[in-house]
Amino acid sequence: MQKFEDFLLENLPVSKSIHPTYEDALHKMLEAGGKRFRPALLLGVVNSYNPLLLDGARHAAYAIELLHTYSLIHDDLPAMDNSPLRRGKPTLHVEFDEVTAILVGDALNTYSFEVLSNAPFSDYTRVALIRELASNGGLNGMVLGQAIDCYFENKPLKLEDIKILHTNKTAKLIAASLKMGAIIVGREDLAQKLYEFGIKLGLLFQIQDDILDVTQSSAEAGKLTNNDEAKNSFVTILGLEKAMSEANILADELTIELDSFDESLRSELSPLLTRYINRHKNSGT
Repeated sequence: MQKFEDFLLENLPVSKSIHPTYEDALHKMLEAGGKRFRPALLLGVVNSYNPLLLDGARHAAYAIELLHTYSLIHDDLPAMDNSPLRRGKPTLHVEFDEVTAILVGDALNTYSFEVLSNAPFSDYTRVALIRELASNGGLNGMVLGQAIDCYFENKPLKLEDIKILHTNKTAKLIAASLKMGAIIVGREDLAQKLYEFGIKLGLLFQIQDDILDVTQSSAEAGKLTNNDEAKNSFVTILGLEKAMSEANILADELTIELDSFDESLRSELSPLLTRYINRHKNSGT
C-alpha cells in the first residue's frame, strides 16, 4: 500500500505554463512536510473498520491536507500573521511573493474539492464528504474563526469567546477529519460522537500550540514563535499556568472518552492520540 506522503506528492498535477514559479510554489508547502495529523485521524477511523477502503480514503485525507495547507499559507500572509517561517521553511510570500502565496492558497483550496469529487465512492458518499469539508473549512468554520481572530487582535476576549474562536478556526477541521472517516465506512451512528470528540481534541490542540508558542524556539516549532502577544491565545488571556490547567482538564477528558471507544477504534487511534493528547506536558515548562 502506497505511503500517504508519496500519494500526497504524486497526486498534485503539474500543469506546465509560462509562469516561472507557479508550479514550484504549489509543491513547496506540501513537500515541506507537517504533522499530517488530520489525514491520520481520517485514515485511522477507516482502517479500524474497513481497511479495504483505505486506498479510496486517501483521496479524502489528501483533500483535508490540501485545505489545511491552504489555510496555513493564508494565515502566514502579511495581512494576517506576517510569519516568515512555516514547517521549518520560508513561507511562500517570503520565498516568492505575496501574490503567488495568495493564489497558491486559492489553488489548493479549490483543488481539495476537485480531489474529493473524483474519490472512488458512491455519489452519496462523495457529496456527504464534500459537504463536511466545506461546512467545517468555510464560512461557518475555519474561515469564520480566522475572521474573528484577525478582527479581535489587541481586543481581549472572554474565555468562552476564545473557545468559540478556536472551535471554528482549529477544532472543526480536526472534528471533520474524524467524522469523514466514519462517513466513508458507513458508520453514521458513530459520526456525531467522533465529531464532538474532535471538537474537544481540536481545542486541546490549539491550547497546546499556544503553550508551545511561548515555550519553544522557532527552530523547535518550525514556525515563528512568541508571536501571539496581540492575539486571543489561551496563554495570552489565561497565562501559562492556567492554560496548562485547561489543557490538562481536556487531556484527561479525552483520555477517558478514548478508552470508551470500541476495541478496534481505540487500538487504531490510541498510538497517535496518546502522543498528541499529552504533548503539552513535555513542553519544557
